[in-house]
Amino acid sequence: MDTTQLSNQLKTKTPAMVYLVLGTQQVLQQQAIDEFINLIPANERVMNVGRYDMETTPLAVALDDAMAAPFFGERRLVLINKPYFLTGEKKHSKIEHDLDSLKKYLEHPEPSTVLVFTAPYEKLDGRKAIVKLLKKNAVLVDAAPLNEQQARQKVTQQLAADNFELTPAALDELVQRTNADYGMMNANLTKLKILAYQEKKINQQMVQSLVPQSLDENVFDLVTAVLQHNQVKALELYRQLLAGQQPPLRINAVLVGQFRLLIQIKVLNKRGLSQGSLASQLSVHPYRVKLGLKTARNFSMQALENAYLGLVRIEQSLKTTQRDPALLFQLFMLQYSQQDKKWA
Repeated sequence: MDTTQLSNQLKTKTPAMVYLVLGTQQVLQQQAIDEFINLIPANERVMNVGRYDMETTPLAVALDDAMAAPFFGERRLVLINKPYFLTGEKKHSKIEHDLDSLKKYLEHPEPSTVLVFTAPYEKLDGRKAIVKLLKKNAVLVDAAPLNEQQARQKVTQQLAADNFELTPAALDELVQRTNADYGMMNANLTKLKILAYQEKKINQQMVQSLVPQSLDENVFDLVTAVLQHNQVKALELYRQLLAGQQPPLRINAVLVGQFRLLIQIKVLNKRGLSQGSLASQLSVHPYRVKLGLKTARNFSMQALENAYLGLVRIEQSLKTTQRDPALLFQLFMLQYSQQDKKWA
Protein backbone atom coordinates (compact mmCIF):
# COMPACT_ATOMS: atom_id res chain seq x y z
CA MET A 1 0.00 0.00 0.00
CA ASP A 2 1.03 3.63 -0.40
CA THR A 3 1.00 6.28 2.33
CA THR A 4 -2.49 7.49 1.40
CA GLN A 5 -3.88 3.97 1.76
CA LEU A 6 -1.97 3.60 5.02
CA SER A 7 -3.58 6.75 6.39
CA ASN A 8 -7.05 5.53 5.46
CA GLN A 9 -6.43 2.11 6.98
CA LEU A 10 -5.10 3.44 10.28
CA LYS A 11 -8.13 5.73 10.60
CA THR A 12 -10.72 3.05 9.91
CA LYS A 13 -9.26 -0.27 11.01
CA THR A 14 -7.26 -1.77 13.86
CA PRO A 15 -3.57 -1.40 12.94
CA ALA A 16 -1.50 -4.45 12.11
CA MET A 17 1.15 -5.57 14.57
CA VAL A 18 4.11 -5.25 12.17
CA TYR A 19 4.76 -2.85 9.27
CA LEU A 20 7.62 -2.41 6.82
CA VAL A 21 8.04 1.04 5.21
CA LEU A 22 10.41 0.46 2.31
CA GLY A 23 11.75 3.05 -0.15
CA THR A 24 14.17 5.94 -0.58
CA GLN A 25 11.68 8.84 -0.85
CA GLN A 26 12.36 10.61 2.43
CA VAL A 27 9.13 12.63 2.46
CA LEU A 28 7.05 9.45 2.05
CA GLN A 29 8.99 7.78 4.86
CA GLN A 30 8.23 10.77 7.10
CA GLN A 31 4.56 10.85 6.11
CA ALA A 32 4.25 7.18 7.10
CA ILE A 33 6.01 7.79 10.42
CA ASP A 34 3.67 10.72 11.16
CA GLU A 35 0.64 8.49 10.50
CA PHE A 36 1.92 5.88 12.94
CA ILE A 37 2.70 8.47 15.63
CA ASN A 38 -0.85 9.80 15.32
CA LEU A 39 -2.04 6.40 16.55
CA ILE A 40 -0.76 7.33 20.01
CA PRO A 41 -2.51 10.16 21.88
CA ALA A 42 -0.22 13.16 22.36
CA ASN A 43 -0.19 12.86 26.14
CA GLU A 44 0.97 9.21 25.91
CA ARG A 45 3.77 9.55 23.37
CA VAL A 46 6.61 10.14 25.83
CA MET A 47 6.04 6.73 27.43
CA ASN A 48 4.56 4.74 24.56
CA VAL A 49 6.60 5.73 21.48
CA GLY A 50 10.10 4.36 21.04
CA ARG A 51 12.50 5.22 18.21
CA TYR A 52 15.63 3.16 17.58
CA ASP A 53 18.36 3.65 14.98
CA MET A 54 19.95 0.30 14.12
CA GLU A 55 23.22 1.98 13.15
CA THR A 56 23.69 3.07 16.78
CA THR A 57 21.44 0.85 18.92
CA PRO A 58 21.25 -2.96 19.29
CA LEU A 59 18.11 -4.58 17.95
CA ALA A 60 17.57 -6.29 21.33
CA VAL A 61 16.89 -2.92 22.97
CA ALA A 62 14.10 -2.14 20.49
CA LEU A 63 12.60 -5.63 20.85
CA ASP A 64 12.58 -5.35 24.65
CA ASP A 65 10.57 -2.14 24.26
CA ALA A 66 8.23 -3.82 21.76
CA MET A 67 7.50 -6.67 24.18
CA ALA A 68 6.66 -4.32 27.06
CA ALA A 69 3.06 -3.48 27.90
CA PRO A 70 1.76 0.03 27.09
CA PHE A 71 2.11 2.54 29.91
CA PHE A 72 -1.42 3.70 30.80
CA GLY A 73 -2.49 3.49 27.17
CA GLU A 74 -4.07 1.23 24.57
CA ARG A 75 -0.96 0.48 22.54
CA ARG A 76 2.77 1.03 22.19
CA LEU A 77 4.55 2.15 19.00
CA VAL A 78 8.14 1.06 18.30
CA LEU A 79 9.96 2.48 15.25
CA ILE A 80 13.07 0.64 14.05
CA ASN A 81 14.98 2.85 11.62
CA LYS A 82 17.75 1.88 9.17
CA PRO A 83 17.61 -1.91 9.65
CA TYR A 84 20.62 -2.41 7.38
CA PHE A 85 20.88 -6.07 8.45
CA LEU A 86 17.89 -6.69 6.17
CA THR A 87 19.88 -5.56 3.11
CA GLY A 88 22.98 -6.84 1.38
CA GLU A 89 24.88 -3.82 2.71
CA LYS A 90 28.08 -4.58 4.60
CA LYS A 91 28.48 -2.46 7.73
CA HIS A 92 31.65 -2.32 9.79
CA SER A 93 29.88 -1.87 13.09
CA LYS A 94 30.66 -3.04 16.61
CA ILE A 95 26.94 -3.33 17.31
CA GLU A 96 25.59 -6.88 17.34
CA HIS A 97 22.00 -7.47 16.31
CA ASP A 98 20.12 -10.48 17.66
CA LEU A 99 18.27 -11.72 14.57
CA ASP A 100 17.14 -14.92 16.33
CA SER A 101 15.15 -12.79 18.78
CA LEU A 102 13.65 -10.87 15.87
CA LYS A 103 12.63 -14.17 14.26
CA LYS A 104 10.87 -15.23 17.47
CA TYR A 105 9.14 -11.85 17.78
CA LEU A 106 7.86 -11.92 14.19
CA GLU A 107 6.44 -15.38 14.76
CA HIS A 108 4.64 -14.21 17.90
CA PRO A 109 4.33 -10.38 17.85
CA GLU A 110 3.05 -8.47 20.88
CA PRO A 111 -0.65 -7.67 20.20
CA SER A 112 -0.56 -4.30 22.00
CA THR A 113 2.51 -3.08 20.06
CA VAL A 114 2.74 -1.65 16.56
CA LEU A 115 6.28 -2.46 15.38
CA VAL A 116 7.39 -0.46 12.35
CA PHE A 117 10.56 -1.00 10.32
CA THR A 118 11.43 2.18 8.40
CA ALA A 119 13.86 1.02 5.73
CA PRO A 120 15.17 3.87 3.53
CA TYR A 121 16.51 1.47 0.91
CA GLU A 122 15.60 0.56 -2.67
CA LYS A 123 15.20 -3.08 -1.73
CA LEU A 124 16.01 -5.69 0.91
CA ASP A 125 18.05 -8.85 0.47
CA GLY A 126 15.33 -11.34 -0.42
CA ARG A 127 17.74 -14.26 0.02
CA LYS A 128 17.87 -13.77 3.77
CA ALA A 129 15.51 -15.90 5.86
CA ILE A 130 14.74 -13.00 8.20
CA VAL A 131 13.68 -10.85 5.22
CA LYS A 132 11.37 -13.58 3.93
CA LEU A 133 9.83 -13.91 7.37
CA LEU A 134 9.40 -10.15 7.75
CA LYS A 135 7.69 -9.80 4.37
CA LYS A 136 5.40 -12.69 5.27
CA ASN A 137 4.32 -11.14 8.57
CA ALA A 138 4.51 -7.40 7.93
CA VAL A 139 2.24 -5.01 6.03
CA LEU A 140 4.36 -3.40 3.31
CA VAL A 141 4.15 0.38 2.86
CA ASP A 142 5.71 1.67 -0.37
CA ALA A 143 7.99 4.70 0.01
CA ALA A 144 9.76 4.40 -3.35
CA PRO A 145 10.24 7.62 -5.37
CA LEU A 146 7.12 8.57 -7.29
CA ASN A 147 7.06 8.93 -11.05
CA GLU A 148 5.62 12.07 -12.66
CA GLN A 149 2.05 10.79 -12.86
CA GLN A 150 2.07 9.56 -9.26
CA ALA A 151 3.58 12.83 -8.01
CA ARG A 152 0.92 14.86 -9.84
CA GLN A 153 -1.84 12.69 -8.39
CA LYS A 154 -0.55 12.79 -4.83
CA VAL A 155 -0.05 16.57 -4.80
CA THR A 156 -3.55 17.07 -6.19
CA GLN A 157 -5.01 14.73 -3.55
CA GLN A 158 -3.14 16.48 -0.73
CA LEU A 159 -4.41 19.89 -1.76
CA ALA A 160 -7.96 18.63 -2.30
CA ALA A 161 -7.95 17.16 1.21
CA ASP A 162 -7.27 20.70 2.49
CA ASN A 163 -9.94 22.17 0.16
CA PHE A 164 -7.41 23.75 -2.21
CA GLU A 165 -7.59 23.67 -6.00
CA LEU A 166 -4.48 23.58 -8.21
CA THR A 167 -5.10 24.67 -11.80
CA PRO A 168 -3.69 22.41 -14.57
CA ALA A 169 -1.27 25.15 -15.67
CA ALA A 170 -0.08 25.60 -12.08
CA LEU A 171 0.50 21.86 -11.73
CA ASP A 172 2.48 21.80 -14.98
CA GLU A 173 4.57 24.73 -13.76
CA LEU A 174 5.21 23.02 -10.41
CA VAL A 175 6.28 19.81 -12.15
CA GLN A 176 8.61 21.71 -14.46
CA ARG A 177 10.25 23.74 -11.71
CA THR A 178 10.87 20.71 -9.48
CA ASN A 179 11.71 18.17 -12.20
CA ALA A 180 8.66 16.21 -10.97
CA ASP A 181 10.48 15.41 -7.72
CA TYR A 182 7.69 14.76 -5.23
CA GLY A 183 9.87 15.74 -2.27
CA MET A 184 10.48 19.19 -3.78
CA MET A 185 6.86 19.55 -4.84
CA ASN A 186 5.63 18.71 -1.35
CA ALA A 187 8.12 21.11 0.24
CA ASN A 188 6.57 24.03 -1.67
CA LEU A 189 2.92 23.26 -0.91
CA THR A 190 2.81 25.06 2.46
CA LYS A 191 3.85 28.46 1.11
CA LEU A 192 1.56 28.05 -1.92
CA LYS A 193 -1.39 27.37 0.40
CA ILE A 194 -0.53 30.43 2.48
CA LEU A 195 -0.51 32.61 -0.65
CA ALA A 196 -3.84 31.16 -1.82
CA TYR A 197 -5.42 31.07 1.63
CA GLN A 198 -8.40 33.28 0.79
CA GLU A 199 -9.45 31.99 -2.63
CA LYS A 200 -8.24 28.42 -2.03
CA LYS A 201 -7.08 28.32 -5.64
CA ILE A 202 -3.42 28.08 -6.71
CA ASN A 203 -2.67 29.40 -10.20
CA GLN A 204 0.39 29.38 -12.43
CA GLN A 205 1.49 32.90 -11.45
CA MET A 206 1.61 31.88 -7.79
CA VAL A 207 3.86 28.94 -8.60
CA GLN A 208 6.13 31.14 -10.73
CA SER A 209 6.46 33.70 -7.93
CA LEU A 210 7.16 31.27 -5.09
CA VAL A 211 8.81 28.14 -6.48
CA PRO A 212 12.40 28.69 -7.61
CA GLN A 213 13.69 26.87 -10.65
CA SER A 214 16.44 24.38 -9.93
CA LEU A 215 19.86 24.84 -11.52
CA ASP A 216 19.10 21.81 -13.71
CA GLU A 217 15.87 23.40 -14.92
CA ASN A 218 17.57 26.75 -15.68
CA VAL A 219 20.35 24.90 -17.49
CA PHE A 220 17.80 22.91 -19.49
CA ASP A 221 16.45 26.20 -20.89
CA LEU A 222 20.04 27.16 -21.67
CA VAL A 223 20.66 23.84 -23.44
CA THR A 224 17.63 24.47 -25.65
CA ALA A 225 18.86 27.97 -26.53
CA VAL A 226 22.31 26.59 -27.41
CA LEU A 227 20.89 23.89 -29.68
CA GLN A 228 18.64 26.44 -31.39
CA HIS A 229 21.66 28.68 -32.01
CA ASN A 230 19.89 31.49 -30.15
CA GLN A 231 22.99 33.41 -29.11
CA VAL A 232 21.17 36.33 -27.48
CA LYS A 233 18.95 34.18 -25.28
CA ALA A 234 21.73 31.72 -24.42
CA LEU A 235 24.09 34.48 -23.31
CA GLU A 236 21.29 36.17 -21.33
CA LEU A 237 20.47 32.92 -19.49
CA TYR A 238 24.15 32.27 -18.82
CA ARG A 239 24.63 35.74 -17.33
CA GLN A 240 21.51 35.25 -15.18
CA LEU A 241 23.08 32.13 -13.71
CA LEU A 242 26.29 34.03 -12.99
CA ALA A 243 24.28 36.86 -11.42
CA GLY A 244 22.60 34.26 -9.21
CA GLN A 245 26.01 33.49 -7.71
CA GLN A 246 26.31 30.14 -9.46
CA PRO A 247 30.03 29.25 -9.85
CA PRO A 248 31.08 29.14 -13.54
CA LEU A 249 32.62 25.69 -13.17
CA ARG A 250 29.40 24.35 -11.65
CA ILE A 251 27.28 25.87 -14.43
CA ASN A 252 29.56 24.35 -17.03
CA ALA A 253 29.61 20.97 -15.28
CA VAL A 254 25.79 20.84 -15.29
CA LEU A 255 25.75 21.85 -18.96
CA VAL A 256 28.26 19.14 -19.84
CA GLY A 257 26.19 16.65 -17.85
CA GLN A 258 22.99 17.65 -19.69
CA PHE A 259 24.57 17.19 -23.11
CA ARG A 260 26.13 13.89 -22.02
CA LEU A 261 22.67 12.76 -20.94
CA LEU A 262 21.14 13.80 -24.27
CA ILE A 263 23.80 11.83 -26.16
CA GLN A 264 23.23 8.76 -23.98
CA ILE A 265 19.45 9.04 -24.41
CA LYS A 266 19.75 9.34 -28.19
CA VAL A 267 22.06 6.32 -28.46
CA LEU A 268 20.02 4.09 -26.16
CA ASN A 269 16.68 5.19 -27.60
CA LYS A 270 17.86 4.13 -31.07
CA ARG A 271 18.58 0.72 -29.55
CA GLY A 272 14.91 0.46 -28.62
CA LEU A 273 14.97 1.28 -24.90
CA SER A 274 11.73 2.71 -23.52
CA GLN A 275 11.49 5.82 -21.33
CA GLY A 276 11.27 3.69 -18.18
CA SER A 277 14.22 1.52 -19.20
CA LEU A 278 16.29 4.62 -20.01
CA ALA A 279 15.59 6.10 -16.57
CA SER A 280 16.61 2.85 -14.88
CA GLN A 281 19.72 2.32 -17.02
CA LEU A 282 20.94 5.91 -16.64
CA SER A 283 19.87 6.23 -12.97
CA VAL A 284 18.08 9.54 -13.54
CA HIS A 285 14.54 10.72 -12.75
CA PRO A 286 12.01 9.63 -15.41
CA TYR A 287 10.93 13.26 -15.88
CA ARG A 288 14.45 14.23 -16.96
CA VAL A 289 14.42 11.36 -19.44
CA LYS A 290 11.04 12.52 -20.75
CA LEU A 291 12.39 16.02 -21.40
CA GLY A 292 15.64 14.62 -22.78
CA LEU A 293 13.83 12.40 -25.29
CA LYS A 294 11.80 15.35 -26.49
CA THR A 295 14.98 17.40 -27.07
CA ALA A 296 17.24 14.64 -28.43
CA ARG A 297 14.74 13.68 -31.13
CA ASN A 298 14.92 17.16 -32.64
CA PHE A 299 18.69 17.38 -33.09
CA SER A 300 21.34 15.27 -34.76
CA MET A 301 24.01 13.36 -32.90
CA GLN A 302 26.59 15.62 -34.52
CA ALA A 303 24.93 18.75 -33.11
CA LEU A 304 24.87 17.24 -29.61
CA GLU A 305 28.49 16.07 -29.83
CA ASN A 306 29.73 19.45 -31.10
CA ALA A 307 28.07 21.25 -28.18
CA TYR A 308 29.40 18.70 -25.70
CA LEU A 309 32.99 18.98 -26.95
CA GLY A 310 32.79 22.79 -27.03
CA LEU A 311 31.70 22.87 -23.38
CA VAL A 312 34.48 20.48 -22.41
CA ARG A 313 36.94 22.97 -23.92
CA ILE A 314 35.33 25.77 -21.87
CA GLU A 315 35.89 23.70 -18.73
CA GLN A 316 39.56 23.34 -19.59
CA SER A 317 39.85 27.10 -20.13
CA LEU A 318 38.06 27.88 -16.85
CA LYS A 319 40.53 25.68 -14.99
CA THR A 320 43.69 26.91 -16.71
CA THR A 321 43.09 30.60 -17.51
CA GLN A 322 41.67 33.72 -15.88
CA ARG A 323 39.49 34.65 -18.83
CA ASP A 324 35.99 36.00 -18.21
CA PRO A 325 33.51 33.07 -18.07
CA ALA A 326 30.82 35.01 -19.95
CA LEU A 327 33.32 35.82 -22.71
CA LEU A 328 34.35 32.17 -22.96
CA PHE A 329 30.72 31.15 -23.27
CA GLN A 330 30.07 33.83 -25.90
CA LEU A 331 33.03 32.58 -27.96
CA PHE A 332 31.69 29.04 -27.64
CA MET A 333 28.29 30.16 -28.95
CA LEU A 334 29.86 31.99 -31.88
CA GLN A 335 31.87 28.93 -32.89
CA TYR A 336 28.94 26.57 -32.37
CA SER A 337 26.51 28.80 -34.28
CA GLN A 338 28.78 28.80 -37.32
CA GLN A 339 27.92 25.15 -37.80
CA ASP A 340 24.75 24.34 -39.68
CA LYS A 341 21.85 23.36 -37.43
CA LYS A 342 20.92 19.79 -38.23
CA TRP A 343 17.68 18.09 -37.34
CA ALA A 344 17.66 14.44 -36.42
